[in-house]
Amino acid sequence: MRTVEHASIIEAVKNLSMEANYDLATDVVTAFEKGKEQEESPTGKAIFSALLKNQNIARDEQVPMCQDTGFSVIYVELGQDVHIKGGSLEDSINEGVREGYADGYLRKSMCEPFTRKNTGDNTPAIIITEIVSGNKIKIVVAPKGGGSENMSRVTMLKPADGKEGIKEFVVNRCLEAGSNPCPPVIVGVGIGGSSEKAAILARKSLFREIGSKNSDPELSEMEADMLKRINDLGMGPQGLGGTQYALAVHIEKFPCHIAQLPVGVNICCHAARHKEVVL
Repeated sequence: MRTVEHASIIEAVKNLSMEANYDLATDVVTAFEKGKEQEESPTGKAIFSALLKNQNIARDEQVPMCQDTGFSVIYVELGQDVHIKGGSLEDSINEGVREGYADGYLRKSMCEPFTRKNTGDNTPAIIITEIVSGNKIKIVVAPKGGGSENMSRVTMLKPADGKEGIKEFVVNRCLEAGSNPCPPVIVGVGIGGSSEKAAILARKSLFREIGSKNSDPELSEMEADMLKRINDLGMGPQGLGGTQYALAVHIEKFPCHIAQLPVGVNICCHAARHKEVVL
């Protein structure tokens, strides 16, 4: 059994919360550059140029790349042979978010759903925990903006709807979303499990490197087909017309009940913010 200190988790989450808002991952920047090259609309090309300039300023000056610094989604792979000393995992993560959003001068967006009173420190975080083998803790901090999250959906299709039904649902969801999720977007899709499992799969798929090929040939084909259909809608960057509305479609699947075909769609804005660490 390996011991990880409560304070180590706090410090990690604190730093990742700031870094995710200041510094886009290399795969996201590369996707912007590729999108600019492939975009056919002059307006769309100009938008990609602005996005690249914005991320450079955010990284160099250590300031948020967007005024919506998101609610904190924390994905944890917790090794079964880890003991956390000094506090609970949930308390450690929330304290890290609290300190990161205070020290990083990041906007606090969490509020009570009825009164709309702000919690004041961006907690509680949305924590998704998976127990895995080993004696390490992998933490992914993924701040998610409200505009793109509002466009996410879960549906329960009929098994007879099949792959074509899934594709139709995902493409129509993007069409209905339009400019709201601040495109170009990454489209996460979860297939199978249950309603909540499909939603988690869709979110988890967004952590995959943009441009990477799905290891499942069937899912890889579906991703390519949906990406083409979405971009052929002509909505383009920021919904102002063009050929590069989506940078990627990522799919994860899981077995489901014989009477069901759950599908989750999680649309991520162009600022696909996520940073990770292994403790």
